[in-house]
Amino acid sequence: MALPKEVKFVTFDCYGTLIDWESGVYDAFQKEADRDGFTIDRDVLVPRFIEIQREIQRGSYELYAEVLRRTAVRVAAELGWDLEPSRSNFLPDSVPRWPAFRETNAQLERFAKKYETGILSNIDDKLLGATRRHFRTDFDLVVTAQQVRSYKPDPAHFKECQRRIAGLKKNWVHIASGYPTDVEQCIKLKIPVIWVNRHGEKVEGAKKPDGEVKTFRDAGKLLKAA
Repeated sequence: MALPKEVKFVTFDCYGTLIDWESGVYDAFQKEADRDGFTIDRDVLVPRFIEIQREIQRGSYELYAEVLRRTAVRVAAELGWDLEPSRSNFLPDSVPRWPAFRETNAQLERFAKKYETGILSNIDDKLLGATRRHFRTDFDLVVTAQQVRSYKPDPAHFKECQRRIAGLKKNWVHIASGYPTDVEQCIKLKIPVIWVNRHGEKVEGAKKPDGEVKTFRDAGKLLKAA
């Protein structure tokens, strides 16, 4: 696949691409752990959070707020922090405070001037609504895990987007930071995709996306919306 010659619709994963979820999750964990005098190691927290959350999401569908509560309890136990399950709501309650990356709003405005835009996100509608208050632009399309009742890497988000944009499928590009959740699925479905590889990840034996950049702004440059 290659990027379309004429791009008309651009979609984004939200958390990791537009929103700095890693800082948001770490800050939430440390703030709650401070109540018990417990220190969280961010470098240990983030990979365990990713792995445990994905394991929970592979089960039967439940709202993302519940996924976060269950993830919080299991991650805390692995870190040696004795967190009462009744306190686990600290994590979904923190989502509205997860910050946007510095370049997010300026770049979203550039995209919105040139293309129709959308979000395809592994979250529920209520929590995404709280996050969208961080953005200065609106979106033409939003697909959440709640709407399709599944979590990426299940392809339902992408298939639902294809259904909704109909005739613009050939003019669609997806931009995402998650390789296994988004990029790999787009490659399988032959959807042009740009990987925002913020951490310089190396994926052994993986197929290459149509574009790979370091920041969200670089993705805009690639699509001539900078």
